[in-house]
Amino acid sequence: MNIVFFTHPAFLQYRSMDSFSNMLYTAMEKKGHKVEVWSPVSVFSSLPVGKFIKKWLGYIDQYLVFTRTVRLRLKKCSPDTLFVFTDQALGPWVSLVINKPHVIHCHDFLALQSAIGEIPEHHTSWSGRIYQSFIRKGYSRSTNFISVSKKTKEQLHKFLPKTAVCSEVVYNGLKETFKAGESLIARELLKNITGINLMEGYILHVGGNQWYKNRVGVIEIYNAWRSKSKLELPLLLIGDYPSPQLVKTHSQSPFKYDIHFLVEKSDEFINKAYAGASVFLFPSLAEGFGWPIAEAMMCGCPVITTNEAPMTEVGGNAGFFIPRRPNNNINVQNWANGAAELVNDIIGFSWQKRQKVVDLGITNAKRFNAINALDHIESIYINILQHNNSHENIARC
Repeated sequence: MNIVFFTHPAFLQYRSMDSFSNMLYTAMEKKGHKVEVWSPVSVFSSLPVGKFIKKWLGYIDQYLVFTRTVRLRLKKCSPDTLFVFTDQALGPWVSLVINKPHVIHCHDFLALQSAIGEIPEHHTSWSGRIYQSFIRKGYSRSTNFISVSKKTKEQLHKFLPKTAVCSEVVYNGLKETFKAGESLIARELLKNITGINLMEGYILHVGGNQWYKNRVGVIEIYNAWRSKSKLELPLLLIGDYPSPQLVKTHSQSPFKYDIHFLVEKSDEFINKAYAGASVFLFPSLAEGFGWPIAEAMMCGCPVITTNEAPMTEVGGNAGFFIPRRPNNNINVQNWANGAAELVNDIIGFSWQKRQKVVDLGITNAKRFNAINALDHIESIYINILQHNNSHENIARC
């Protein structure tokens, strides 16, 4: 099978999307398929100009320069080529291959939901609303999709103007590097690396600064827990450098000296952090999938997350669930207090009860097997290509 993967340009630095795309084309190449990757390159956006101008020059690179490049490349493509869009945000290019076999991977529709006013915690500018409309118009022309969760599939169907021919759910597969380990050994290792005393345990969060990750909410829960607990376990937030809002929330915490931001950490470091944590806090407002939930469980860490899909899909019967953080600030303290009580309960589990939770989490996380996921994706690719070829043969008759 000949496969062309459309991916985001490297100059946008979408790390999670880059990782997903790399996983796809590396796996398909190993399976013996002929693989190409098509992505815009920086031409105008590489000019020495300000950030605002550079952003618009990036659009020229993507939607003028790259579009012309694709049209030229298509003339040389084999008719049995499958075109794969690794993210529905690449929708503006779908029209270029609309009459050829293709499929779109869908991750989440949070940007579109924000643009049409469905998410009160996040507002979109007028230009952002136009851009999301542009993207939606592109992928809405297709009929073949693979979603990372049932929730994403549900949102996709809500936004499509017509019924999809192929619409499958394939959960993300975990990297093999994530696995359970001895918590005391992990804590000792992290203590030596960070200089933080972690031997009694710690509370952990892993995530970026995206609004829906709710890192502010993590600190709010931690503050509430520390205010009631006799324990003084630190909070580790692994991910991006803190945003200005997060810095402000941190500075106002009476426990700020026990809150630590750890940035640019490897998968190996994060694996150890999961393995050594007393509890993993993941109170996201929304997700497309929620990788860290499954990662933490696979590493033997109890997980507290939001009681909404897809977090409930990923957490399954092994997660501990709390309500979504209220948009009304008046109720935030009650929300944080309720979550803090759950944190306290989990930290206080007996060894036997904690082990049952750990075992249940590992069993649940095994559902997200990377090999199985990629095999399923491959079979969908093949079916789409065969379906398209059979229709073309009928048309010729």
